[in-house]
Amino acid sequence: MRKRFEEQHKVGLKLISETKVSVKSRDDFPAVVATLKEIFTNRNYNEQIFSILEEKIMKGKKKTGRTGLTLWQIFVLAQIRLGLNIDYDRLEMMVNNNSTLRQLLGIEYISDINYIEISRQRIVDNVSLLDDNTLKKLNEVIIELGYNVFKKKGKAVFCLKTDSFVIESNVHFPTDYNLLWDSVRKTLDIIDKYKSKYSETKDWRKSKNWRKSLRNLSRALGKASASRGKGRNKKIKIAANEYLTKANALLSKLEKSIPALIISDTKDLTAIKSLKYFTALLDKHIDLVERRLLKDEIIPHEDKMFSIFETYTEWISKGKINKKVELGKRLSITTDQYGLIIDYHLHENITDSEIVSDIAKRIFDKYEVDTWSFDKGYWHKDNKELLKDKVRKLIMPKKGKLNKNEKEEEQGDEFKKYRRKHSAVESNINELEHRGLDRCPDRGYTSFKRYIGIGITAYNLHKIGRQIIKDKRVAEDKLFKLRA
Repeated sequence: MRKRFEEQHKVGLKLISETKVSVKSRDDFPAVVATLKEIFTNRNYNEQIFSILEEKIMKGKKKTGRTGLTLWQIFVLAQIRLGLNIDYDRLEMMVNNNSTLRQLLGIEYISDINYIEISRQRIVDNVSLLDDNTLKKLNEVIIELGYNVFKKKGKAVFCLKTDSFVIESNVHFPTDYNLLWDSVRKTLDIIDKYKSKYSETKDWRKSKNWRKSLRNLSRALGKASASRGKGRNKKIKIAANEYLTKANALLSKLEKSIPALIISDTKDLTAIKSLKYFTALLDKHIDLVERRLLKDEIIPHEDKMFSIFETYTEWISKGKINKKVELGKRLSITTDQYGLIIDYHLHENITDSEIVSDIAKRIFDKYEVDTWSFDKGYWHKDNKELLKDKVRKLIMPKKGKLNKNEKEEEQGDEFKKYRRKHSAVESNINELEHRGLDRCPDRGYTSFKRYIGIGITAYNLHKIGRQIIKDKRVAEDKLFKLRA
C-alpha cells in the first residue's frame, strides 16, 4: 500500500523538512524546491494535498501489497519535470544524482550504503497516475498557499486578466498525402510484427518492398507539389495517380489479409484492432488525396484530419505574423494581480468568446472581482451583459465599429489604464511556454490534459517560490544590518 510519505525515520536518512534552499541562486530549481518544502512542512496544506492524491491514486485499492512510490514522491516528480521544463531522461538523472532533489523526495542518505535508485519507467508510470481533474484541485490548494505567501488575507478583491494561447501537439505539418504515408507505414509496422511472431503469416513476403515503393511515391508527390513552373499541375496528377494506385493495391491486400491473421492472445487482438484502425485511415486518406489532387475538389474543413496519432489536434489560425498556423489546442488562462493562474480552460473546438460564461461561473463562485480584462477575441454582447454587473470595471474591447457610448467608454482613462495593464498576461503566457507549455511531447489526449495541468501547477509553484526566497533574502538582510 502506498504511503503519504515515509514517516518512520531511518538511520542516516536526511529529513525532507531540512532540505536546503539557496536564496542566492537565480536558477529555477530553488524556487520550486522552496514551495514544495513549504507545502510539506505546513500541516494545513500537506493535509489537503495528500487528501486529494489519496482520493485519486488510492481509491478502491487494497491496503496490502508493495508500497510503490509515496504520494509525496509522485507529486514532487510531476512538479519538478515541468517546473524545470525537462524531459523524463533528465528527470531520471536528477532523481538519481541530485542530492537536493533526493532529500526532497526522502531517499537521500548520509552515506551511499542505502542508495535508492528510481528508474525512468517507474517515474513515467507513477506521474501518469495523475489526471486533469486532480491537478485542478491541487492548483486550488497551491493558490491558497500563494495568497498566504503574498500576504493576501480575507476575501479581498481581485484584478484579473484572461487571455488564450495555443499549446501545440507533437505532430508534423499535415498534408493529406503524408498522412496517407503515415497510415501506410503503421499498417506495415503491425504486419511486420505479425511476421516476426508467426512465421506462417502468408502473402507478406514483400512487405519491405511495399514500404519502399510507397515511401518513394509519397516523396515524388511531395516534390511535384513543391515544384514551380510549367507543367506543375500535370506532374502532380501523374505522381498522385501512381501513389494512389499503389496505395489502393495495399488497401485491397490488407482487407483480404486481416480476417486470416492468427489470434492466440490478447496482444494479437489489440494488434488487429490497431491494424483495422490504421487501415480505415488509409482508406480515408486515399479518398482525400483523390478528391483534392485528381478531382480538384475543395475539401471541407470538417473532413480533414491533422494527425492520425494525436487526433484531437486542431488547425488554428490566429493571424500572427510569426506563426500563421498552429497545430494543437487553445488554452485560456486567468491570472490575478500577483501573476498566479487561478483558472484555466482548454477549448474543445470552440472560440474564445464561447467560453466566457464557463470561466465566469467558476471565478464568481470563489472570488470577488474588482477589475477583469480581456482582449477583443472574448467580446460578445452576451458576455458583456453577463459580466458588467458583477465586476466593478470590465475591460472587454468590442470587435468592429463602436457606437457613441462604446467609444466614450473605451476612451475613458480607467479603461485605457487597465487595457494597458492587460498586456502583463502576455508575459505570464511567455513564461508558461518557457516552462514547457509551448509544445506537448506526451502522447494521447489524456496525457495532453495532464501535461497542461502539471504545467499550470508548476508555474504557480515557481511564482510562489520566488516570493518565498525574496522574503527570506529580505529577512537575512535585516538580520545582517541589525548585527552590524
